[in-house]
Amino acid sequence: MIKFHQVTKYYPPDTYALKGVSLRVTPGEFVSIIGQSGSGKTTLVKLLTAEERLTNGNIDISGWDISNIHYREIPILRRQIGVIFQDYKLLPQKTVYENIAFALEACGASNSKIKKIVPQILRVVNLGHKVDKYPRQLSGGEQQRVGIARSLIHRPKILVADEPTGNLD
Repeated sequence: MIKFHQVTKYYPPDTYALKGVSLRVTPGEFVSIIGQSGSGKTTLVKLLTAEERLTNGNIDISGWDISNIHYREIPILRRQIGVIFQDYKLLPQKTVYENIAFALEACGASNSKIKKIVPQILRVVNLGHKVDKYPRQLSGGEQQRVGIARSLIHRPKILVADEPTGNLD
């Protein structure tokens, strides 16, 4: 369950990215948030993942009070939320395999777990033939699929996509 109650995000000196937003997303529900560029969609994602702090209001995600979350709890929360970023956030010096494995390595996963899970996820996104390629060697759609694979690696309860179909092949 995701609940936003009267959420406001203000950027000084005079910009409200979100003002008094309330919404509720129930388990299993598929929601699309649409709007013009600059309407606050990406800000909403950043608040949901505690990448940014809200100015006012309350955000609850499956019992987590994001409004007051301690910085040490943020990585635990983020493992439950898979995010497909608009700009992919790929590491240019790492291969496709290494980019996906990195999400597991950062959480202390064993090499055996990484060797088991990464190929499975690569099959899901149809990139098994690109494991040794670097991001610069991929099309925009392939790069986005690497980002999708990384977002799925922890089997998150919530999947959030920022501009999800912008470059898909």
